[in-house]
Amino acid sequence: MSQASQLLLEGVSDAVGFIGGALAGFWLSQFLGWNLFSEGYSNTSIGAILLMGLGGGVGLQLARAWRKQKDQAPR
Repeated sequence: MSQASQLLLEGVSDAVGFIGGALAGFWLSQFLGWNLFSEGYSNTSIGAILLMGLGGGVGLQLARAWRKQKDQAPR
């Protein structure tokens, strides 16, 4: 695999992992009844923001773990 395609795979998988994790955090906050877009900064709004951030971080780490596992697989 060329370096350009390897970098493209890295960028796309990081983006998909982050966005997927952030969306999972968003939907979890919606399920809990926490409104991310409420007026002002209520406790539930801050909790929803934290869930989105944590979800994005976890998704990114899962994408990197997937890539690492894929690179170590025997060919």
